[in-house]
Amino acid sequence: MNSIDKQQEETNRKNLVGPEAIDKIRSLIDKSGSCFFVTHANLNGSHQSRPMAVQKTDDAGNVWFLSAKDSVKNMELEQNTNVTLYFQGSSYSDFLELNGHAEVSYDKERIKELWDPTIKTWFTEGVDDPRISVIRFIPDSGYYWDNKHGNAIAGIKILLSMISGKTMDDSIEGNLNL
Repeated sequence: MNSIDKQQEETNRKNLVGPEAIDKIRSLIDKSGSCFFVTHANLNGSHQSRPMAVQKTDDAGNVWFLSAKDSVKNMELEQNTNVTLYFQGSSYSDFLELNGHAEVSYDKERIKELWDPTIKTWFTEGVDDPRISVIRFIPDSGYYWDNKHGNAIAGIKILLSMISGKTMDDSIEGNLNL
């Protein structure tokens, strides 16, 4: 790798820690709204993935979901609380992987706080449906891939790169440590 390539790689990498990592997490989750929720325990030892809508991301970076008490996901969390979340905010940016663990609770006040009328599709008795549980995902690390200046600038740089034959990479990525 020549010095120009190495310098480009260093400017495209920014590891984030603490509050800066939490701000990045919240920003990227807000752009996607849903994720793939991957549990690490099941009967045959493989990972299980399913789409989940995020109800809230709090100031500590915890991600909150509502789930059915009798779901396979909840049963898997009883065996192993390790979870990975994958987010994609757009086709070209706003990618996020989070690793951590999940806690399941049945806190009625939290359910009311997180409730959204569209959830009635899964919980037909509404906010008081006895099948509702709360999952709090607590991240400890992650990785993000994004662009530095927004999708419009990144798109222009891609076009200019195609025309000029010169790299004008606008990407940025890095570790997230909480």
